[in-house]
This record gives sequence, C-alpha cells and structure tokens, in this order.
Amino acid sequence: MFLAILAGFLLAFAAPLLHRWLGKWVVVPMALLPFTIFVYLLTLSPAVLAGNNLGELQAWAPSLNINLHFFLDGLSLLFALLITGFGTLIMLYAGGYLKGHPLLGRFYLYLTLFMTAMLGLVLAGNIMAIFVFWELTSISSYLLIGFNQDKESSRSSALQALLVTGLGGLALMGGLILVGMAGETYTLSELLERGDLVTNHALYLPALVLLLLGAFTKSAQFPFHFWLPNAMAAPTPVSAYLHSATMVKAGVYLLARLTPVMGGTDEWQYTLMIVGGITTVLGALLATQHVDLKAILAYTTISALGLLVTMTGIGTAPAMEAMVVFLLAHALYKGTLFLVAGNVDHATGTRDLTQLTGLSGTMRYTSIAALLAGMSMAGILPFFGFIGKELLYEASLEESPFRWILFAMSFFSGMVFVAVAIALGYGIFWRRSQNPTPLQHPDKPLLYLPPVILASAGLVFGLLPGFFVTPLLRRASEAMLGVEQTFDLALWHGFTLALGLSVLTVLLGYVVYRFSNRLLSYASRFSGLYLFGPANLYQLALRGFMTGATKITATIQNGYLRSYIAAIITAHIALVVLSLWENGPRLELGNNLHLLSQLRMYEIVLLLMIVSALIFLFKSQSRLTSIAIMGIVGYSASLFYILFGAPDVAATQLLIETLTVVIFVLILHKLPVFKYLSHATERYKYVTLSLTFGAVMTYVILIVKQYPLDSQLKAYFGQGSFLLGKGRNIVNVILVDFRAFDTLGEIVVLAVAAIGIMAMLKLRMHKGDKP
Repeated sequence: MFLAILAGFLLAFAAPLLHRWLGKWVVVPMALLPFTIFVYLLTLSPAVLAGNNLGELQAWAPSLNINLHFFLDGLSLLFALLITGFGTLIMLYAGGYLKGHPLLGRFYLYLTLFMTAMLGLVLAGNIMAIFVFWELTSISSYLLIGFNQDKESSRSSALQALLVTGLGGLALMGGLILVGMAGETYTLSELLERGDLVTNHALYLPALVLLLLGAFTKSAQFPFHFWLPNAMAAPTPVSAYLHSATMVKAGVYLLARLTPVMGGTDEWQYTLMIVGGITTVLGALLATQHVDLKAILAYTTISALGLLVTMTGIGTAPAMEAMVVFLLAHALYKGTLFLVAGNVDHATGTRDLTQLTGLSGTMRYTSIAALLAGMSMAGILPFFGFIGKELLYEASLEESPFRWILFAMSFFSGMVFVAVAIALGYGIFWRRSQNPTPLQHPDKPLLYLPPVILASAGLVFGLLPGFFVTPLLRRASEAMLGVEQTFDLALWHGFTLALGLSVLTVLLGYVVYRFSNRLLSYASRFSGLYLFGPANLYQLALRGFMTGATKITATIQNGYLRSYIAAIITAHIALVVLSLWENGPRLELGNNLHLLSQLRMYEIVLLLMIVSALIFLFKSQSRLTSIAIMGIVGYSASLFYILFGAPDVAATQLLIETLTVVIFVLILHKLPVFKYLSHATERYKYVTLSLTFGAVMTYVILIVKQYPLDSQLKAYFGQGSFLLGKGRNIVNVILVDFRAFDTLGEIVVLAVAAIGIMAMLKLRMHKGDKP
C-alpha cells in the first residue's frame, strides 16, 4: 500500500515531463497506474472479504513514535476500489476531452496528485495521516477546479472551495487531536475498539463538533453546500471524479470510519439526521430550478450526500446497509451522467437543457450510457439503483419517532431524481424532434467508452449483486457497525411496501418531469431568499475580510522599513514590561554597581567609539560618511565578540559588515541627491525608541545575570554533540541535529524567498501589464 501511494506521487510530478515526451500517448502511463493499483487491491480482497483487516507499517521517525500506518478493511477497500476504478476511466476520458490541450501534463499532475491523496486518505491507519491526506485533497482539488485559470469564474470557484474545505480542515485537525487524546491513541485500529472511552470522555462534545464541521464542509452539507455547484466551473473530468465518487464522499467516509468511535450518542444521531435531512430536501429542491446540466447534477449530488449522511446518523444495520449500497449505486450513475454532460457540452457547445434534443442519432453510444444511468438513477428494475432505493425506503420506515419525516425526505428526493433521470437520460437524447441539436465535434471512443462502462456496471451489479458486490458491501457495513451482519442483496423481494413506493416514486417523478417548465418559472420567486442564503453570506464575509485586510495592510505595510522595525520593537518592549510589571523579578542594581570597576580600558574605548559613531551618524548629511560610520559600529561590535570568546560570531559579523559596506558603495552613485525626508521630531522619536529598547534589553540581561539558570543543556550538548551527533563542532551539531526542524524551516524560508526573487528577475512585463 505504501508503494502504491509513493508511485502515485512520483508519477504525478513526472506527468508534465511525460506529456512533453509522449504527447497524446501520455494517457497510457497515467491510466495504467490506477488500473494497476485497482488490480492489486483486487488481489487483497479475498483476505478482506474473509473478515481479515490488513495493516502495513512503515517506520518514519521511530524515536518520536511517528510511523506511516496503512489499514485496509471492507470500508477502505470499497472506497479504494472506487477511487482507482473511477480513476482509470477518468484518466482515459481526460485524454480525449483535453486532447491537444497544451497543459494536459499539468492537468494529469493535479488529477493524479488528487487521486493519490484520496487513496492515502482511505487507506491511512493513523488519524493524523488522515488529516494530512485530507488537506492534500483540498489543495489538489483547488488546483483542479481552477485549472482554467484565465477564467474569473474558475479562479473564484477554486478559492471558494479551498476556503470552505480548508476551514473545515482546520476544524477537523482539532477534532482528531481531541479524539486521539480521549482515546489515548492515534492509531485507527486501536481507536476503533475504544468507542466507549471516547464517547464518555469530557472532550467528546467539542471533538464531535469539530469533526462534524470538517465532514460537513467536505461533503457539501447545509449550510456549506454552496461551494459544490460553483465548483462545476472545473473541466468535466474533474466534476465527474471529484464531485460524484471521491472528494465529496470523503466527508461521508470520515463519518462512516469514525462511527464505531463517535457514534451511538444522541448528539451524533440527531445532528446527522437533521443536517442530512435538510441537505437532502434542499439539494433536490434547488435541482428543479436550473437548466444547466452540470448544475442539476451538482444539486442532486448534494441531495444524495444528504441521504448518505442521514443513513449514517440513523446508525441501524438496515440504514448502514442502505448507505453503502446507495453510495455505490450513486457513484456509478452520477459519474456516468457527469461524463455524459461533458460529452454533450464538448459536442454541442452548450449545457442548457432547453436547447438540447434529439441527440441519440448523432451520439449513439453516449445516449445509451445516459439511458442506462438514468434508469439506475430513477430506480428502475433491474438496475443497481433500484436495490439502493428500496433499501433507503426500508431503512427510513424502520420503527422510529422520525420515520415518517425520514421517509418523506427520501421520497421527495427520489421523485426529483426520477425527473432528472428522465430529462438527462431520455429528454435530450431520445425525445423526438424535428430540429435535433447540431454537433460541433463528433463523439469519440475515449469520450463515450468510460460512461458506457460505468453505466453497464450499474446494470451488471443489479443483475448479479451476489457475485462480488454483496460480500464487499457486507464487510463495509460491518466496519461501521463493528459486528457481523447478515447481508443479502437481491433484485427481487416480492410485492412489498418498498416496491410499491418505488413504483409510486417513478410515477410522481414523471409528473414532476412533465411540469418541470412550470417549476422553472417559479424559480425567480425565490431569488429574494437567496439574499440571506449561505452563498451570499459567504460573499459578504469575503468582501468584508478583503476590505479589512486592505485597510490594515495599508496602515501597517506602508513601505518604510523603519516603521516595521519600530512596530516589532514597540511590541517587544510592551511584552517585556508587561511580564515584569507585577510579579516579575526585580533588578538589585545596588549590588551590581561594583561590576563597573571591572571594566577594562579597551572595553571603554570601544564603547566610546560606538557612541561617538552613532552621534555622528545622527548628524551626518552624507551617504558615504553614514556608510563609513555604520561600518565602524559593526566592526566595533565584532571586536566585542572576539574579546568575549565568540570568534565564530565575530567572523560572521565581519563578513556581513564588509559585504554591506561594499554593496552600499556600489549602488551609491545610482541614488538621488541626499535630502531629509523626515522631520527632526520624527528622527528624535526613533532615537528615543532605540534608547528605550537598548535600556530594556540591558535590564533583561542584568536580570538574567542576577538569576542564573540552573540548566543541564550546556553539559548535554557538550557531551551529546560527539557521542550522539558524531561531530566536534558543538554549534554545527546543534543546528543540524538537535535543532534540525528549526534549521529546515529556515532553509525552506530562504528557498521560497530565492524562488520568488528568481521569478521576479525572470518576469518580462510588457507596457500596460498589471504587476
């Protein structure tokens, strides 16, 4: 599993180079990787289906107890197969959809990076590793949604998705830390066995709130649902992969994964049912108010995600069974319909439902895939979607105080799903028309084969649910419930209440389809409500933050280095004075006056030299004189370092002073004529601030000398530098070994600054370009 993740990252960053070498054939290695991982996972499936959980541990930093742990059970296997199976088809589809695009290599980089991050998320055996991969999916999805960076809609949609899911990720991090503290472990396999310990802990409620925020933002639950429809600005392969089968289901996976740990409480159950129920109804309602194919699919996806969250909240065995079945069915038909929408847009140049008709004659294979997927979405025999719908109704009608509310919610969304399925699977392709929509581009095999395969899988799984699907989904539901399940999927259960409700759903859904134009006419009447919706509130909040940030930046970042240094020094003085004001140590100055008698003559000479130089610097009106005086101050300071036993620091100071003087002299002739840009009062203000800072630091140093620290670090570093670090230079060993992370951070900062400088040097702007 570790090698699969590593191979994904390596291939992702090699994608641009491979595109340069292979051209259009880059699709072969990009599709081969997820297919290979898919086959590898199938080889592991017999052990998982037999009830075994597989684990893999890769030592990373054993001394810190930090390891890469991977975990494979029925639930993670289900998601991993979806990620790699869909990934293979999407890679093929992208090769046809973006054929000839100059940035195809970059697109494959982003897409493979996302696929690998998603795979790592579902295979992670450590909850902190889950967070790391979770954030990687947010970053890579941002890059994918904003792939068409020349379009404002793509950039704003990508930023919106990043902000919403990123804030949820921060909440998730806090929640996972609290769960680890409550469960006394961060290893997933151990945590799954400590549910009672976590739910009875004082940290359970705050951990629950933070975890749900993370899951709800990722899976577009109300009130965070608004980012998903806007993310349809991404290319169709992105929409089909991220927003039907993978990214938006990451939040559902997290809830399912942590059900044994966090579930079983009223807070968990009621929150998931309420939020999921509202999302289900709202998504279905909003789907009836749009004519854009991808917008309709996005809102029905939101509704489906609400159903999955609701079933997870119910938490019973039938509900979990319905959840995993509907999850797979939805991924198959919704992924197909997204690809179909992309094919229609690619071929006709429009996604407007009212302008599309009679396409079956010119897009034969795409129309067949749309018909098959639409029938599965509508819950028609013998498709897998029919099994999922029946199980949803049975789980909703279980004995519960809220059973009729849950059923009404499921039934309403089911009707809308049927109407959408008829519109997309039948209306734009098979409905007779005297003037069929003309094609701008023909249907190509790489575009119609992936949706045909996905749609056919929905039919095969419906006809043969017991072959592989039933054992897999059974183990997935057992991973959520923590106990053995009797799980028997069948296409026909006789004439039951659920069957009658399914037939009624189809009939009423057809009625909704017939009156869809009238429903669209009512859409404008709800525009006033959108002013108070979460999408508009997000825009108001974003504009407020941007306005505030602009004003704060204009005040603080005024372009003068002296202002920045003055602000830092002032804050430092304030913090030191605040800490010493009440209970801080007091300097016994009278007991230290005798130390002045120990001053040596050369120390007094150096001090007088520095003070005299500073006075001359303050009065100087010549840049050359000022540079020479600053050199005197710097060299005098280096002499102090030598006298007090720090030759390495003195050497560094000498080099810096020499280099600074040389650079200043080199650019001196390019500067304008010298003149004062500030009033004398302002200069005296900075002098006063400098003297105050010097006095405060002197006071602090004298206190430190008065209360020497009883620390063993000096002896530890002295002994450990050679014995542990294998080095004789103590300072170097401290920097490279003992403070390795600090040094690494400093190197990263310098590297980023160097990259920025290089980018600015290579920037060739034309007249009129924005900086």
